[in-house]
Amino acid sequence: MYLMPRFDKSPSGLKISDFEDKSLLIVDDDDPFRDRLSRALEKKGFQPKGAKSVEIAQQLLKTFSPKFAVVDLRLEGGNGLDIVKEIKNLKKDSRIIMLTGYGNLPTAVAAIKAGALDYMAKPVDADDVEAALLASPDSKAKPPENPMSADRVKWEHINRVFELCNRNVSETARRLKMHRRTLQRILSKRSPR
Repeated sequence: MYLMPRFDKSPSGLKISDFEDKSLLIVDDDDPFRDRLSRALEKKGFQPKGAKSVEIAQQLLKTFSPKFAVVDLRLEGGNGLDIVKEIKNLKKDSRIIMLTGYGNLPTAVAAIKAGALDYMAKPVDADDVEAALLASPDSKAKPPENPMSADRVKWEHINRVFELCNRNVSETARRLKMHRRTLQRILSKRSPR
């Protein structure tokens, strides 16, 4: 996850300090990503709690009604859309962003119908998530000021799959359908800008 320069205000002009309730639920089964996003958004003023599965998120929602949520679409033990619906049932004015590594139009429509404000394809950074959480529901999202290059997106995806395969080069190469030596060369290089 890369960090862009901090902006004091989101495009809608709202700041986290404009909200009395700063509670945030991050539901993602990618532990390193969830932890980095949680730390970055905590520095921005949110009060995050994390969950790695549908079951853990449902347990948290029994005692916790977040104002903000960032929910991955595909989770251990279920679908993130179920969590979006539960949060909306608990708190109608919650602001939810759906994340996925598998972006397509039907799931974007399903996320918005379930109550999400926006739908973002991974990888995302904390500034993009903050802007989406604080955006006006009526406004169209602005394109990112400094988006990742296609090479960087590819590098992030390869490294994410590598981490999910417990840093096993052979398994990662098989899943990405690439030659093992090609993968090793990519992993040995520094991240592109």
